[in-house]
Amino acid sequence: MSQQPVPDHAAPAQATPGGTPRGRTAPGGATPSGAAPGRTAPSGTTSSRTAPGGAELEAPHLDFDGTTPYEDYVQASVLTHLQRPLSDDPGEMVFLVTTQVMELWFTVIVHEWHTAAQALREDDLPTTMAALQRSAYELESLNASWKPLAHLTPGQFNAYRSALGEGSGFQSAMYRRLEFLLGEKSASMLVPHRGAPRVHAELEKALTEPSLYDEVLRYLARRGLAVPAAVLDRDPALRYEPDPGVERVWEEIYSGPREDELVRLGEALTEVAELVWRWRNDHLVATRRAMGAKTGTGGSAGVAWLEKRAGKTVFPELWTARSHV
Repeated sequence: MSQQPVPDHAAPAQATPGGTPRGRTAPGGATPSGAAPGRTAPSGTTSSRTAPGGAELEAPHLDFDGTTPYEDYVQASVLTHLQRPLSDDPGEMVFLVTTQVMELWFTVIVHEWHTAAQALREDDLPTTMAALQRSAYELESLNASWKPLAHLTPGQFNAYRSALGEGSGFQSAMYRRLEFLLGEKSASMLVPHRGAPRVHAELEKALTEPSLYDEVLRYLARRGLAVPAAVLDRDPALRYEPDPGVERVWEEIYSGPREDELVRLGEALTEVAELVWRWRNDHLVATRRAMGAKTGTGGSAGVAWLEKRAGKTVFPELWTARSHV
């Protein structure tokens, strides 16, 4: 993001009643106009303007030793040089950047769900709710990432498909961590990562830890609800399977006052579940449009594999309990 001089219509710097901009020294020890607090503006690099009414507008500081503070924080030059297309087709750049953006959204959503799970362990429901609500907005942005790819024709996709080689989205380690947090556990999904010890160790840890839903059910049990002992004591490395006792717990919660905090927890989880379902279906539709029923990259069954995934419900008893309320 380049910095440009402040336009004439920009708001003036906030001033104290005496007229001195806040954070700056008054005349007699003043910071030169245009310099950030604590910096001396090099000669010839500052400018100022006068707005109607006589207030002085300061231009942003433009001269830095080394890289800009923005670059130091965001690492934009790293992000924008990670794209290495392997074909001459201009559409490959779109596919590559979109996929990398998805990986970044996976990363922040995993962070949110870890935050929510940790807060549940500490019986801190407000922090859990805040993290779940943020993750819903992030899931919406993740799902919107399909837009650039959603209308690919087979010819457009085939123009650079060979560049993927054996690469496939199901090999994404961060997406696998996301799925593990949802209770979709499978030890076989660690196999593709055996050649990357750090990644494999992170996934193995995620496999054996309780999922977000496991932590929700443990929290409900501590609140006095009758979560079955078999669910609480189950091996967290196994895929979560629906339980009639958990369904009755959610039925009891939803039969209570609508403003109850556990109803709000259930609705926050339902929003996450719905957005995950939409993500899977958007993936299915985009793939079906681009390649039909052909075998997917990486040897997967392509559309058939995605159809199976799209049919799975996240946090299942939250959906089935509604039939009994």
